[in-house]
Amino acid sequence: MAGLKDQNDMINDFYVTADQSKFDFNKIYQFISKSSYWAEGIPMMVLKKSISNSLSFALFYKEQQIGIARVVTDYATFGYLADVFIDPEFRGKGLSKLLMNFIMSYPQLQGLRRWMLATRDAHDLYEKYGFKLLEKPERIMELVDKDIYTRSPHQID
Repeated sequence: MAGLKDQNDMINDFYVTADQSKFDFNKIYQFISKSSYWAEGIPMMVLKKSISNSLSFALFYKEQQIGIARVVTDYATFGYLADVFIDPEFRGKGLSKLLMNFIMSYPQLQGLRRWMLATRDAHDLYEKYGFKLLEKPERIMELVDKDIYTRSPHQID
């Protein structure tokens, strides 16, 4: 499948958009909060804030949202790809490639010096777009608070 030129193009009733007014936040919440290994238990309010403060993309089949991805970016030098998912009913059809083609060719994301992402099991997909394991992992640090959603003020949906 070739990538979409803009959000109005449709390939076999599938399309990608960055128009957040079309996003189905209940569907996104059900997957990310209930089924993902990376953000289980995330409150709806926090999820909505993360999407609205990122360059976010939704994948649709006709009018049904079946995927999401977001890029945390400064639009000049850096992008962090996060929260990529395809509804399990639609997996195995090349749709993750459709979504990635759209993201990687998106005009506002051209010319970034560095991209990053974290994945447990999709290395083969991202390698097709030039991602590779860290060359110097000793230079990368992280601060992770695994219990933040259970004790933070974000619990209010």
